[in-house]
Amino acid sequence: MTAPERAARTEAADELCRAAYEACDGPEVGVALVAVGGYGRSELAPHSDLDVVLVHDAGIDPGAVAEKVWYPLWDSGSRLDHSVRSLPQMVAAAEDDLKVALGLLDVRHLAGDPNLTLRLRTTMLASWRREARDRLPALRELVHKRHEVVGELAHVSVPDIKEAEGGLRDATVLKALEATWLVDVSSPELERSRQSLLDFRDLLHAETRRPTDRVAPELWEVLATHLGLHDAAAAQRHVREIGRRVTHLSRLTWRRVASVLAPPGSPRDARRPALEPIAPGVALSRGEVVLDARARPERDPVLLLRAAAEAAERDVVLAPATAARLVRECAPLPTPWPAEARDALVSLLASGDGLLPVWETLEETGALAGFLPEWERIRLLPHASAIHRFTVDRHVIETCVEASRLIRKVARPDVLLVAALLHDIGKGGLTEHSVAGEPVAREIARRMGFDDDAVDLVALLVRWHLLLSETATSRDPDDPATIDALLDKVPSAEALTLLLALTEADGRAASAKAWSSWRASLITRLATHALARAGGGEPPDEVDQAVPVPDVVRRGGSWVGVEPDDGGARVTVVAPDRIGLLADAAAVLALQRVSVRSARAWAQDPVDRQDTGPVGVSVWEVAEPDLDPAVLRERLIAISEGRLDATGRLSRPAPSRLEPVVAVRYGESRRATVLEVRMDDRPGVVHLVCAALASCDISVRSAHVSTVGPQAVDVFYLQEQGAGRLSDERAAEAAHAVRDALLGTVADPA
Repeated sequence: MTAPERAARTEAADELCRAAYEACDGPEVGVALVAVGGYGRSELAPHSDLDVVLVHDAGIDPGAVAEKVWYPLWDSGSRLDHSVRSLPQMVAAAEDDLKVALGLLDVRHLAGDPNLTLRLRTTMLASWRREARDRLPALRELVHKRHEVVGELAHVSVPDIKEAEGGLRDATVLKALEATWLVDVSSPELERSRQSLLDFRDLLHAETRRPTDRVAPELWEVLATHLGLHDAAAAQRHVREIGRRVTHLSRLTWRRVASVLAPPGSPRDARRPALEPIAPGVALSRGEVVLDARARPERDPVLLLRAAAEAAERDVVLAPATAARLVRECAPLPTPWPAEARDALVSLLASGDGLLPVWETLEETGALAGFLPEWERIRLLPHASAIHRFTVDRHVIETCVEASRLIRKVARPDVLLVAALLHDIGKGGLTEHSVAGEPVAREIARRMGFDDDAVDLVALLVRWHLLLSETATSRDPDDPATIDALLDKVPSAEALTLLLALTEADGRAASAKAWSSWRASLITRLATHALARAGGGEPPDEVDQAVPVPDVVRRGGSWVGVEPDDGGARVTVVAPDRIGLLADAAAVLALQRVSVRSARAWAQDPVDRQDTGPVGVSVWEVAEPDLDPAVLRERLIAISEGRLDATGRLSRPAPSRLEPVVAVRYGESRRATVLEVRMDDRPGVVHLVCAALASCDISVRSAHVSTVGPQAVDVFYLQEQGAGRLSDERAAEAAHAVRDALLGTVADPA
């Protein structure tokens, strides 16, 4: 599908509209049939609507034409979006609605009075230019809201090639901005990108046989064939590169609009002196970083990084023409880099929100290849994990932005920022990315001129950047053995502090789910204990906090409390202590279809004279925020009294692709036996495990629940009642009991 095919499609539609107008004797003066929007731009896709308006002068009644002209178009099977309006009504509609105003910038004559069409088009363009300064802020807000809802074409998993940031809608807005005459847009580059997106949309319509703009994952392979590319990944990269280019042009243009619209005397005021020196060889001109007259790129290998750092720190534009010139003329950086180059890169990475637009300019102009050729490994690489909202390259930059907010918490902010830049550099291969990335990061850090200690720190952070998160969410962060395992890999307080900051930046950049308050609290607790040990002290032994015993529990009943938390809730269950209480509480949550993140349980001795005996306390971190404690309590009572057979409901066989794996992890805890369970993710796994252990008279100290793709990975810390770890025989008995219980839920899919 190409521009000539779109032109042929448009001409056929034009002929259909002209014939319809003539068939109903449409007047030649005072009435006109016009095309607007995409049809007005002659950009019909195979299943596009025909956006047409029958417009007439204020004193003329279009009569029967207003009704009859549409029937031949409907009969032809065309998708039609039509209206009838007078010229004053058209002007008023454009004044009231920005979307209408944008659509009318592309008015094209189809039939009737051509002078009326010309007057309409001239009026719309003149009004748009006259009122641009007043209307552009509202247009910017409209564009921003759309971007927030739809996301970026270059990064979202299911991109919308029209509405996403960097899509066709943004390309149209850029043409509208250029039509104001207030800013210039790189027209050749924009038009090439726009035509490429139109070509792709034509293929998408033809393949799906419907007017869709969203690219479902299963379509990439067949679209790659149509594009002449070798696989789905290549097709994705092709489209995402176009989207990134349009996004870059859009952000650059809107920054220029902001400078034009800035009030006199403001930092963005475009009426400031033409050239303001800000660093050696670098100047600020009309809100953009450019080279000054004294710049000698051929003698200054640091000039590109210096200019980029100045632009990012000031949150202004790095002029693309300047970056492109420096790519051509700047002397290459020596190996190792001089200290000034390394400092400039760190300043660039530490600039916060100013980093992203400058980094995009470096990418689009090819400047990155000069000082970080390894970036090509992760450029526009999709993440395998659904928890990530961006492609790998964009996630890395977002991690740097987040890390820049944490540099005051660490002794080596330069190491933190470079580790943030390189933490995912190993992705895209067959080897675990943290393992693959370590030697690459080590080589890059050495090339940048870091000393040996800093190089080792960067490499260590890249190798173990997932360690805190994985350990805290799958092992008991209060167990001394867990801390020992962490310190074996990251032994120093300095490295631990850096790793904690990198973990937080990485999680925040990935998604809200990746850095929830629950996950953050586990990671911080583990790091705090490890820091205490690394600093020469012992982490405090965990002391289970005594909870007030409600009167209903003193009378032999049960109590359930719910506290909303970030993205979920904390459920506390208190009842007279007994074997099986934790299993019953897990059953209540499973029957409510609530996802459990983690659980802690302990027996609490009487704390005052009113308490008649030990009570069992369990605290559950769950993913569901809206839970009714009264409902949970009633279900708990019904299960404990035998009126509700939770085990029977939750152990019904269901098809499974994977047989459950139950393993005892010896030596991973000093005070408990660690049991790891892996099976298909489904409700009730925690209950079934706890119930099986209760049948063996074994207590569950804590449970740590996570999901890896379709697989649940649950870790249980087990103790004998009133004692510590299980003997080897009892551990084997527990493992067999749990496996038998879980096998009862698995049926052969065949």
